[in-house]
Amino acid sequence: MNDANDLTLRPITGRDELALFRRLPYALDDELADDLAAGRRRPEWMWVALRGDRLLARVAWWCRSAGDPPQLLDIVDIEDGAAERDHVDIGVRLLRTAMAATLPGGPRPADGSPVEYSRFVPPHWREDPATRQAVEDRMAVLERTGARLFVERLRLEWRPESPLPEPGKRLAFRPVHDAEELVALMVSALDGTLDAHGRDDLTRMSVREAAVRHYEDELARYPSPRDWWRVATLPGGEPVGFVVPARNAYNPINAYIAVLPAHRGNGYIDAVLAEGTRVLAEQHVPRVRASTDLGNVPMANAFRRAGYRDFEREIKMTWS
Repeated sequence: MNDANDLTLRPITGRDELALFRRLPYALDDELADDLAAGRRRPEWMWVALRGDRLLARVAWWCRSAGDPPQLLDIVDIEDGAAERDHVDIGVRLLRTAMAATLPGGPRPADGSPVEYSRFVPPHWREDPATRQAVEDRMAVLERTGARLFVERLRLEWRPESPLPEPGKRLAFRPVHDAEELVALMVSALDGTLDAHGRDDLTRMSVREAAVRHYEDELARYPSPRDWWRVATLPGGEPVGFVVPARNAYNPINAYIAVLPAHRGNGYIDAVLAEGTRVLAEQHVPRVRASTDLGNVPMANAFRRAGYRDFEREIKMTWS
């Protein structure tokens, strides 16, 4: 569609226009072709704003598996340093147009499962004026469509050259028996959680519903073996916590790490995290990734003690 200023707003036609879509660079660009092939993206979810053949803005959604509806708005880019100062306005017009076509139920549909916005940014993005301006301009585009900051997350990475902690003697580890056991442990772990997504879920559903939803929508979908998943126990067999090492479509990850409420404050998190890292390291992976909310200081400190380094932040925004 065209407007009075000769601005064309439209989805790309297909893989043949990936080069056009990539003219505004972002870390996810190398994944776009594979995502399209796997059905995690669709051309009709990838929109561009053009003036002639010049790309001024782009947006795109992602889903976890082919056939799913859009689950994440993870690309919102506008031309940085453009001579025109209406680049934020162009981004807003593109996003509103694309949302109306892609999310007919709106970004927060009646079923309560919001389509979030996610953006990976440098770990110290506030300290560089140009980087900060670019991040804030993109956030301004989202805010003008009604989105608000939900949480900022740390993205962390362990590499094989980092030392792997030796197994401790206070805890034993065994595989998770079955899905029901893991869900029950997740229910317990949600008590007092510092995780923003967990806290938000508990405002809309019961604790068991939140645990089941997290399990079914994420953990159960990982293609990696479930016998990697570990329950941490005291010598007598009482569960203390658990960890879910896994592979998603892109990286080996520690997907879920928790110490149960009755056992928090005893330093068990270090051993639980070390076990998850060790399970993945035994697969000879090039890296292990994980993330936690910026405000979850105890978990962030545990990652750093285990040799994980902050390599990125993630900005998450949602619509009310």
